[in-house]
Amino acid sequence: MSVEKLYFPQKVEKKWYAFWQEQNFFHSQPNKKKIPYTVLMPPPNVTGVLHMGHVLNNTIQDILVRKARMEGKEACWIPGTDHASIATEAKVVAMLQKKGMSKKDMTREAFLQHAWQWKEKYGHIIFNQLKKLGISCDWSKARFTMDSALSKSVNQTFINLYEKGHIYRKKKMIHWDPQGKTALSDAEVIYRTTESKLYYIAYPIQGSQERIIIATTRPETIFGDVAICVHPKDQRYVHLKGKHAVVPYINRTIPILYDAYVDPDLGSGALKITPAHDFNDYQIGINHNLSIINIFNVDGTLNEQAKAFLGEDRFVVRKKIVKWLTEHNYLVKEERYEQNIGFSERTQAIVEPRISTQWFVNMKPLAKPAIDSVKNNTIQFYPAKFKNLYYAWMENIQDWCISRQLWWGHRIPAYYLKDGTIIVAKNIDEALQKAKMQTKNEKLCIADLKQDEDILDTWFSSWLWPITVFDGLEDKNNAAINYYYPTNDLVTAPEIIFFWVARMIMAGYFYKNQPTFRNVYFTGIVRDHKGRKMSKSLGNSPEPIALIEKYGADGVRAGMLFSAPAGNDLLFEEKYCEQGRNFANKMWNAFRLIQSWQGNTQIVALQDTVVIDWFDNKLQQVVNKITALFVAFRISEALLVLYRFFWDDFCACYLEMIKPQKDKTIAQDTLICTINFFETILLLLHPFMPFLTEEIWQNIKKRDVGASIMVSSWPKKADYDVKILQEVEDIFVLIGKIRQIKSKHQIKNKQVLDFYVDKNFSNRFFYFVEKLAYVRIIMGEDGVVENNLIRFGLKQYHFSLAITIKVNYAAEIKKLNDELVYAQNFLANVNKKLANTAFMAHAPEKIIAVEQQKKQDILEKIEQVKKHILLFTKS
Repeated sequence: MSVEKLYFPQKVEKKWYAFWQEQNFFHSQPNKKKIPYTVLMPPPNVTGVLHMGHVLNNTIQDILVRKARMEGKEACWIPGTDHASIATEAKVVAMLQKKGMSKKDMTREAFLQHAWQWKEKYGHIIFNQLKKLGISCDWSKARFTMDSALSKSVNQTFINLYEKGHIYRKKKMIHWDPQGKTALSDAEVIYRTTESKLYYIAYPIQGSQERIIIATTRPETIFGDVAICVHPKDQRYVHLKGKHAVVPYINRTIPILYDAYVDPDLGSGALKITPAHDFNDYQIGINHNLSIINIFNVDGTLNEQAKAFLGEDRFVVRKKIVKWLTEHNYLVKEERYEQNIGFSERTQAIVEPRISTQWFVNMKPLAKPAIDSVKNNTIQFYPAKFKNLYYAWMENIQDWCISRQLWWGHRIPAYYLKDGTIIVAKNIDEALQKAKMQTKNEKLCIADLKQDEDILDTWFSSWLWPITVFDGLEDKNNAAINYYYPTNDLVTAPEIIFFWVARMIMAGYFYKNQPTFRNVYFTGIVRDHKGRKMSKSLGNSPEPIALIEKYGADGVRAGMLFSAPAGNDLLFEEKYCEQGRNFANKMWNAFRLIQSWQGNTQIVALQDTVVIDWFDNKLQQVVNKITALFVAFRISEALLVLYRFFWDDFCACYLEMIKPQKDKTIAQDTLICTINFFETILLLLHPFMPFLTEEIWQNIKKRDVGASIMVSSWPKKADYDVKILQEVEDIFVLIGKIRQIKSKHQIKNKQVLDFYVDKNFSNRFFYFVEKLAYVRIIMGEDGVVENNLIRFGLKQYHFSLAITIKVNYAAEIKKLNDELVYAQNFLANVNKKLANTAFMAHAPEKIIAVEQQKKQDILEKIEQVKKHILLFTKS
């Protein structure tokens, strides 16, 4: 067949993705004859467009799914999107503002109508982008967290947990997002070390000329001050017991209290207490029965407590109050100060502590089986280092604030009677019936009930994702949930280990009493070459679609993995995608080379059989290694092994050894073996680079209509001849040494030199040296001109390469003597350790065995170096 000179990924990718979909290869359904393999896509926000984190995460998932499909498993990969309450509502509000409309001027129903229209218009953008990456999801199973069936499950979960006493409503201090105007859970607050200022403010002591200095980072909160607190053993303040201080600007008289919570060494050792706006102050306020004064509106502006600053932003007021304090001689000094400040995970606004009535989930009872399942390895983490992070959060877990003051999302299924009685029910009709029974009042009507205005935290639907995508709560024993659940592998980022991973595990045990998944593979965070997290707002993130158009989807997929060690952040640069594209081109060129050959049954190439024997064993070794790397979730390493194997062993060695010298004719048996080898390599590479491998696989042999590499069989593990591989490895060492000598002495690689071989050396693959290193083999050293001889050794054998310039034997002997001294010193240190009775008595057997092997190795090294010194001395 005619093969195009260049590989055009855009043309190939579009063709094969359409083919895969037409053949329904992505689709899955329960099949008792097959082992299920289930992966759930971490649902991207419905507001989302493809970013580099999505590329990494979905590429790894696709690799795992494609491999499982080739292994004959019933591979089911379910895609979906998350309604993302805060992010989506912000998008819709912004859209309305551009149209001259405001959320506050419309009804809830009208706003939600606009939100659904927005979702229908923009919600599938990311799916279309993922298809360009080659993602092989079962798109027919795509779910949305606010689908009708999923919403019913979310409501039922709330009701179940409430009825079992796991959900409660209470006035507590919570994290508040002033930009989103909603409560947040602890997990949604991201703490960052931020440079701030410590302001030292003088508070007059009532009835005296004395002043007490307090240190604060938030002078704008003085309007909420209700006390000053010091440590009871702080001698600087013991004389103030029973005294009161006066708050500057507002002249409020507040008591001076004593509490061991205060750190005498921090700032001035005196704290102003604002129970409404600090978690620690709130607890001190409870301990001392202090009043609570809220000074903030929901948007972070100050309320009527701030007097002249009413309606002004908190940070504007900070500057103004500092100015006033300075002018009136209350500000003593300012200091630079670094502190951990909480930011909203969604809006990036600085979070405010706020006392508010919210809904909470009591998490401790749910956490125990989830902790145990990771500790006993029922659920495995890759890398395992993330277990400690998981335990630290889970074993100190706080109750989950699940109510949000938004409209877009799952509205809380709670209803209130006029006296505040709470009725939790699926709908208002059911709530009415429950209310009548609960109050024994048959005269109640729907007008007496009002539904809670809040919605549930987005993650309250996401934690049910592995169950609800199979309708496993509405229909507990349907065929899909019984077949596909528990799922197999979750691929996600460690930054949502608390938001999502931990909560899914808890939900799985609460509802199914089973692990939600078997393995969790944590990817790293994609960063730029400066170590900054890639972000479109920073302008340091490339557009994935642009990269795909430039380098091809296979090139981008490979490029991500070339820089993506499991669990470690990766420093991504575009050059990796270029490397991926170059790899694709190398494969294409190898395909073109093989396709150009003509098989001839009349040719008998005995040397080829030696090469084929070696490569067959080498290929099997790689099959086994790749399979083992997949088991360990070392996905990037698996690709790198294949990359080096294809480039070095297949192209640079195998093809070079068997390719025809003059014409395009080759032994038919050799050609068949070569094509079969290439096909196996394509199978191994298909999960990583699906488009290119499909294109070559379809054309390297005649295929049946509808056949595809993606439903071919994954190569199986088998035994291989270790001895053959070691023999060839020795040969490659010789070849490398010869090339190194040529390079050092500026001799062209293809210049043929005389190579004198130890007469006792025997290796059936010695033919490789002559062909790949461009030397003329001479057994023994008879007739050698001594002044141009480079000598070196391999194991107990010695070799010599005749070059065209004079060799400085004295310099070579000096290098060898230095090497001998180093080796002898190393041996002395090992012997010293082995002679240490304490070490020998207490060290583990494995450690002692390592030291003994070191001794054996270095003794052999010393003998080799001595032989080489003797050879050069004779020269």
